[in-house]
Amino acid sequence: MTDFSISGRCAIAGLGATEFSKNSGRTEIRLAMEATLQALADAGIDPSEVDGFSSYSVDKVPEYEIARLLGAKDIKFFSQVPHGGGAACAPVLHAAMAVATGIAKTVVVYRAMNERSWYRFGNGNYGFGNSPLFENVNYGWYMPYGFHTPAAWVGMFAQRYMHRYGATSEDFGRVAVAARDFAATNPAAFFYGKPITLADHQASRWICEPLHLLDCCQESDGAVAMVITSVERARDLRCKPVVIKAAAQGVSDGQQIMTSYYRDDITGLPEMGLVAKQLWQQSGLSTEDIQTAVIYDHFTPFVLPQLEEFGFAKRGEAKDFIRAGHHQRGGRLPINTHGGQLGEAYIHGMNGIAEAVRQVRGSAVNQVADTRNVLVTSGTGVPTSGLILGEA
Repeated sequence: MTDFSISGRCAIAGLGATEFSKNSGRTEIRLAMEATLQALADAGIDPSEVDGFSSYSVDKVPEYEIARLLGAKDIKFFSQVPHGGGAACAPVLHAAMAVATGIAKTVVVYRAMNERSWYRFGNGNYGFGNSPLFENVNYGWYMPYGFHTPAAWVGMFAQRYMHRYGATSEDFGRVAVAARDFAATNPAAFFYGKPITLADHQASRWICEPLHLLDCCQESDGAVAMVITSVERARDLRCKPVVIKAAAQGVSDGQQIMTSYYRDDITGLPEMGLVAKQLWQQSGLSTEDIQTAVIYDHFTPFVLPQLEEFGFAKRGEAKDFIRAGHHQRGGRLPINTHGGQLGEAYIHGMNGIAEAVRQVRGSAVNQVADTRNVLVTSGTGVPTSGLILGEA
């Protein structure tokens, strides 16, 4: 029996996205359909050819309804990955596995959300007390002590990281400043034309110390979709194929949902380290082969340990990487060239995958020269996932 790998077998052949706003004025199913139809048109694939779908949790758009509205005939594969933003890259993995194994030929991966105008993840009102499910009971040990929001949960990890390695609020601010610099030149970004300074970051109000307002991602309405098919087929379609060179998921020892405080060390992100190990192994690439990266930036402090888990900086030294400006425009590893979730929009990470596709195609607004391979990560603090996308 030979080893089987999905590396290099499948490609993203079509990409679609709505505008990003604070009030879309449309239903989420309408947003999903707009992005999906754009992606299929981008690839030159008729909607009737779609035979698979994949999305992720905290999504209220069922695949069967998109299939019905598209006029798709026989759907042979569908999946929904749990854990919100940590799943952002996983639907691409699932789609690639389905295509590579012959389960499906044309899989649509999508995300549609009115997370600003319909509901807000960070409001601290989750109704956990109404149902004694495991996760709800788990949060009952934290919420009485003020851990009500994602910002508070991340704040605990950030404080320990700062104490252990000497990182500062200014280091987190440098992440935000760079993201907003990219957003300022991206017409699709909500903060287009609105860069910030480090002084602006430091002056922004506290959300949960050590997080300022400008350390926190946006709440956005919008949708992104993409079409995954085989590399061979993608070569005959309209756009340059973006090859899925590696895709992985990860859950590590002591994992909880945003509150993995009982590990021996809470300054790292071992589940992302597990994803990193798989991505490097599948692709045969290393840090030197990556020209730009999309690092999940729901909160700035978690950008630093992600850089360390992937080996772009040694443990505790990501602050020095950031202080040197390697993550900025023109740096050694420009990060989140679309503006990230801090500057472009928070579509739960799917807009970051879209930026990676554009970078490989050579069509990004803030295009990094000679981009051949792009790393993409998903939400941190939860079971997570990642991708390496590149040229054929």
